[in-house]
Amino acid sequence: MLPAKAETGSPGKSEKLQSAIVELSNGEKQQQQVAAEDNTAPSAAKGAAAASDKSIKIASNATHQKYRGTPNRETSVQMGEYDGATYTVIDEVPSSPRVNSGRKVSVLPLVFLIFYEVSGGPFGVEDSVHAAGPLLALVGFLVFPFIWSVPEALITAEMGTMFPENGGYVVWVSSALGPYWGFQQGWMKWLSGVIDNALYPVLFLDYLKSEIPALGGGFPRIIAVLALTLVLTYMNYRGLTIVGWVAVLLGIFSILPFVVMGFISIPKLKPERWLVVDVHNIDWNLYLNTIFWNLNYWDSISTLAGEVHNPNRTLPKALFYALILVVLGYFFPLLTGTGAIPLQRDLWTDGYFSDIAKILGGAWLSWWVQGAAAMSNMGMFVAEMSSDSFQLLGMAERGMLPEFFAKRSRHGTPLIGILFSASGVILLSWLSFQEIVAAENFLYCFGMILEFIAFVWLRIKSPDAPRPYKIPVGTIGAILMCVPPTLLIGVVLAFSSLKVLLISLGAIAIGLVMQPGLRHVEKKRWLKFSVSSDLPDIHQTTHETTASLI
Repeated sequence: MLPAKAETGSPGKSEKLQSAIVELSNGEKQQQQVAAEDNTAPSAAKGAAAASDKSIKIASNATHQKYRGTPNRETSVQMGEYDGATYTVIDEVPSSPRVNSGRKVSVLPLVFLIFYEVSGGPFGVEDSVHAAGPLLALVGFLVFPFIWSVPEALITAEMGTMFPENGGYVVWVSSALGPYWGFQQGWMKWLSGVIDNALYPVLFLDYLKSEIPALGGGFPRIIAVLALTLVLTYMNYRGLTIVGWVAVLLGIFSILPFVVMGFISIPKLKPERWLVVDVHNIDWNLYLNTIFWNLNYWDSISTLAGEVHNPNRTLPKALFYALILVVLGYFFPLLTGTGAIPLQRDLWTDGYFSDIAKILGGAWLSWWVQGAAAMSNMGMFVAEMSSDSFQLLGMAERGMLPEFFAKRSRHGTPLIGILFSASGVILLSWLSFQEIVAAENFLYCFGMILEFIAFVWLRIKSPDAPRPYKIPVGTIGAILMCVPPTLLIGVVLAFSSLKVLLISLGAIAIGLVMQPGLRHVEKKRWLKFSVSSDLPDIHQTTHETTASLI
């Protein structure tokens, strides 16, 4: 199935094409009649008829390559609702390897894919208590979603339905700021995603090492990381539909032990424990990075928009449900853990929830939490790798990367993108948890700044462009909505260490020279680049550009 481009600027093109088809069809009938009457020249008539039939097929194929849409209109709907505008599809699937003719992702798998892109459960929030105590940890996971998660999810819903294709935020920035900055966005987001994914095998083994001490380091840990990465990479290779339903099952399994732990803890809860805070003993760098890391990556799902069934309706709904699931999935386990047992801040590090489960419910609950943590990290890994690899595919379809990145496997998955993402994970898996979080947050912040600029700029330069889902605020409201998360980005960057700063700036510098380098490679024809004919043009004039993408 192919996306359809709006023809709002030239409504007569389709009619002219249909008229040409009718004329060609009439010509064929006349030629066949002449051939029947004049038996002395049957071969000539057959040749003409064949040529005409070929012309009809060419014209018909050209019709299917055209993008159709409704007239431009501006709508404002609530998140999770849909106003009826569609990103039109056609009834034929070409044989192009770039087109995924497999099953599309529906609402429920998409909710859990977003859940794992962002959260995966409360595993990894323990450091917030270690850094700042129970009160600030609880307040952080209640307040920061409104500062960061809600604006990012709303922007993803609007922009993702405006540009429902696998390039995601790369296309947003390209359409607003041009292909150079679109490439920088893709480079920084892909790199931060791969760095993020390198974290999950580490967390997976951290939760298992208490039961299997050999996984704590050395050769067994290296083998375990490689084996885990290969198994989860293969799951991504098999298809996004499989990944989506695996995410649903893993999500349910990961959430249930905390529901049980919550009920068991009720008699032991002491509300005064939630109010403990020591303002003179706060590690702000660890606190902010931990909360920020656990609440970001809402926009990652946009790189899968081309694989979603009816993204104009499905994407806003799934983001809304996932937002609720993520916030509750953090807050209530923290309430349980900090309120049911005496506070020992030094113990609140990765894996401490399994110790809390053992104190409250016994060894069986601790094993369940450990298993849930392991499964959660598997879910986060496959969701992040899907997003990263489809992003590379979307960039190749836009001509930003060599054409071989757009190659799909027989399962419809981006084979080269998966291999590149898996290689990056293996290379970076030696980093520590804190180093990984800080480095990916730094790169992610720069990418988000470009997204906010693109969002506001498209609101200013193309206010009347069709938006199937639109945040119900005007241009001033859109600008004001981006102020709190931008300030948060500034604070996170200010607390970064010198080591992380230098590494991240070096990575950004590589992207700045990589794009001109790839253009030189394209000019010399050392590698093949091409823009998919199935996608609308994002390099037209201001209003036409945005309108044609809807």
